[in-house]
Amino acid sequence: MYTDTGRNTLQILTGIDKDGEVCLNIRLKRVIYVVLLLLVVMAAYYAFKISGFMTEIQKPKFTTNNGTAKAKEPPPVWTGTERVNILLMGIDQRDVAPEETPRSDSMMMVSINPENKTYDLFSVMRDTYVKIPEHGKQKINNALALGGPELAMKTVSEYIGQPVHYYVITDFEGFKKLIDAIGGVEIDVEKNMKYYDPVANGKYSIDLKKGVQQLDGEKALQYVRFRYDVMSDYTRTERQRKLIGAVASELKSTTTIFQIPKILDSIQPYIQTNMSSMDMIKLGSLGISLQANGEGHQLPPMNMFQEKNLPGGIGASLVPDVEAVQRYVREHLEDKPNEKDQNDANTTNSTSYNDVGNQRVS
Repeated sequence: MYTDTGRNTLQILTGIDKDGEVCLNIRLKRVIYVVLLLLVVMAAYYAFKISGFMTEIQKPKFTTNNGTAKAKEPPPVWTGTERVNILLMGIDQRDVAPEETPRSDSMMMVSINPENKTYDLFSVMRDTYVKIPEHGKQKINNALALGGPELAMKTVSEYIGQPVHYYVITDFEGFKKLIDAIGGVEIDVEKNMKYYDPVANGKYSIDLKKGVQQLDGEKALQYVRFRYDVMSDYTRTERQRKLIGAVASELKSTTTIFQIPKILDSIQPYIQTNMSSMDMIKLGSLGISLQANGEGHQLPPMNMFQEKNLPGGIGASLVPDVEAVQRYVREHLEDKPNEKDQNDANTTNSTSYNDVGNQRVS
């Protein structure tokens, strides 16, 4: 093979002599250093954004009727392996005075099984007539306004016979911001939905056409708010579960690391939780791998309540068979191993949570 005296093959092919080769190595090292520096800076930036987000959403944004924040009980210690139940509450602050806490417009409990990496979603009907501790029997959506998120957690826990370890509250505005931040969500709107809301000159009216479509935050909110049909709140809660499932799928399939700061910034002002930063990290690590266990549940189920028009300004209410509801929830939360874990079907976790006091017991 032809070679020039004193020149190796690399020098011949690249046209770079020894001095040039040294310069190339120096430049290559500089590029590597710059790339590494950028990665470190990027990692620090994202750590800063995520840490700031977790800190801010732990601050109280919703107060009790006397204008003071409800005293918080410390959240339970969670190792990341036990089943954990989180109460999700959506609120509408449009007509609420600054010193008041609104009633919850929607209530859901998500129950996460870290072992099987599955979750169950339960919609709690807001007109359910239950015992609210220290306040007697009322509609369950009054619990938040009467005693803040801690009372809402306790009320739901006693109603369903399961511990409620954490809560997350979001305002409707935060819901809209999240949908917009991920670029909308595809939903099959099952029918035409039209309703004129006289509040704010029709600003909150609903006007959706039937069919598969990409909904932005405003349209998505219309979709989950609509209840002016024969089944009223029953189909409304179904739509809420359907939309949450679609949002979860969208987040897992399209969200990139570059979108995270935008998403966090958009929803941070509208969220409050009692989760610690460490628990958020544990749940976040599960998020991508979690799969829904079915299409969700309505509480109370259709055959476990009576519809009554109660006196004293209470109005139309659902009076549940509490024992039947608790049995229903318990049966659906029995830990059933997936195919991967069939060989470990008889293995149980030695750590559990107390079902009323929201504390771990061993």
